[in-house]
Amino acid sequence: MSGPRGGARTAPLPLLLPAVAGLAFLLLPLIALLVRTPWSTLPDQLTSTEVWQALRLSLLCATSATVLSLVVGVPLAWLLARTDFPGRGLVRALVTLPLVLPPVVGGVALLLAFGRNGVVGQWLDAWFGITIPFTTTGVVLAETFVAMPFLVISVEGTLRAADPRYEEAAATLGASRFTAFRRVTLPLIAPGVAAGAVLAWARALGEFGATITFAGNFPGRTQTMPLAVYLALQNDPAAAIALSLVLLAVSIAVLAGLRDRWMTAS
Repeated sequence: MSGPRGGARTAPLPLLLPAVAGLAFLLLPLIALLVRTPWSTLPDQLTSTEVWQALRLSLLCATSATVLSLVVGVPLAWLLARTDFPGRGLVRALVTLPLVLPPVVGGVALLLAFGRNGVVGQWLDAWFGITIPFTTTGVVLAETFVAMPFLVISVEGTLRAADPRYEEAAATLGASRFTAFRRVTLPLIAPGVAAGAVLAWARALGEFGATITFAGNFPGRTQTMPLAVYLALQNDPAAAIALSLVLLAVSIAVLAGLRDRWMTAS
């Protein structure tokens, strides 16, 4: 008796036609981007000062947001996966809320929290003279807000799949919970942490709504690649296409880096 994997099977037409239509719908915009790319002027577009400013700032802010997400997101994922406390389900729901929250709403929320008259921002301004909105720091915080849930979900799933008996064995040998996490758990979940970090970095790199709402669109200071695409689309469509092509290449590179985790059939 052959299993479900044995032999080639023909897809039924009622399933094949919608599947092909869905694939075409996803691929057609990408193909159109490649077809309409001004290849003859592309080198000049990509070497312009504005593009390099936006690209440098995007890489810097996305990397900083990823580092910040790792610093606070990995312990948060461990807390959700390894401890039991009242309201854990609510905390998990709140952590994942930015995944479904419109990014512009996230930007407004950040402005109300960290703005000059915000809940926390007014004290930062009064006590330390720190103003976060419409600065590069504001870009990093906006990107962290929308990207960190990807990291937390990935790491929490990896922690739940990891065998806790290794940590228990370390505890019987006298290791504290933090030592067991640092010396045993973290090496075990390293692939999940790396995958989550890459997803968070990619999400931060493509962030638009929260960034433009909370940090504005100032060249060299807060104008990242997605914002530069939006601005160029109004004045210079060829430059917008060139910038979009760069982001497309980065997205393909991210998928290639995660192919063993997400694109390999089990």
